Amino acid sequence: MKSAIAIIGAGPCGLTLARLLHRKNIPFTVYENEESAATLVSSGSLDIRKETGQLALQEAGLYNAFAQKARWEDDRVTFFDSYGELLHRATGEAEDGEDGLKTGGKPEIDRRSLRDILLESIPQNQIVWSHRLTKLSFDGVNSSPVLHFSNGNTVGGFSLVVGTDGAWSKVRAAITSTKPQYAGSTFIETRIQESSLLHKTLTDKIGHGIALFLAGPSRMIIQRQGDNSYRIYFGITAPEHFVGTSMDLNDTQATRDMLLSSFFKGWAEDLRDYIRNAENFRSWPLYQLPTESFGWNSVPGVTLAGDAAHLSLPNGEGVNLAMKDALELVTKIEENGLEHINKAVEEYERDMLKRGKYHIKAGEEMDRLMTHPEGAKAVVKAFAER
Repeated sequence: MKSAIAIIGAGPCGLTLARLLHRKNIPFTVYENEESAATLVSSGSLDIRKETGQLALQEAGLYNAFAQKARWEDDRVTFFDSYGELLHRATGEAEDGEDGLKTGGKPEIDRRSLRDILLESIPQNQIVWSHRLTKLSFDGVNSSPVLHFSNGNTVGGFSLVVGTDGAWSKVRAAITSTKPQYAGSTFIETRIQESSLLHKTLTDKIGHGIALFLAGPSRMIIQRQGDNSYRIYFGITAPEHFVGTSMDLNDTQATRDMLLSSFFKGWAEDLRDYIRNAENFRSWPLYQLPTESFGWNSVPGVTLAGDAAHLSLPNGEGVNLAMKDALELVTKIEENGLEHINKAVEEYERDMLKRGKYHIKAGEEMDRLMTHPEGAKAVVKAFAER
């Protein structure tokens, strides 16, 4: 059967969409840049929330698999100042369900584990690997979307193309000229394995969940992973291309020295030890779509979901909103039928754009709090007032 829908990108959003379509017997094909599931990048940990991500997994028939792999004990956030003083700790509110599985709260799951659950739930012959989209055009005869890939392949004939291809979406260019803007901050990421001498120190100080050490323009975020290692993000306020021009992450000692002298000067020595022992650095500059030019008129045959649609600064909702997008889009397609798929997209985008704009603004507000001159005290106060 000819695929009615093309999905660009095999991340959590694209795979959730694929699984939901599969359950509705709607034909689809996923196109992914990576060579195979083995090379698909899946780093970090995600918290999956009841009304969005968990709901999508329930509708996808995958909640049990998720609940068994989720780390419910990591639904905890702890706030510290730059001297290492504990200011506040909040634990999750999950409940025991009738079937013995927990529900609610914000349990963590490794991105790779979530990806594997989703991948295993759809026919493997409906995923096309090694296909990096370079452009989306429209057929001159019936104006249907045509996909152009870097390997020279060109594919068309779809009723709908859904861009779930992330921050730098190629599908987005067919809908709007708006592009992500640098937000003024960059995370320098490292990881502390169980074999590290620092691991016990982190376990004793942080334990489960995520810890935020906040002090104005610089911040340190530490998160426990599924293999019991800790991922550390050193947040710095710096120009867009600071990494690569003024900081060479391949020079480990120079990177440590720069962080210690320019960004984390005056922090507690035990916290600075995390920098002194860090290695294998990776940068993560923060971008977002601008709220002042966010939105578009619906384009027949094409739509967006997840970061491709509403890239925001980190606020805890990213993957959850992406999975919610997938659920809402499939719901609208089922309600309207494939013969009225453009009407389904219009209805989906009307609500999605409202959610997306709110999401971007929430990211901006979270970033303002995270970099507040009063540091963690300002964040704790803001959460207490909600």
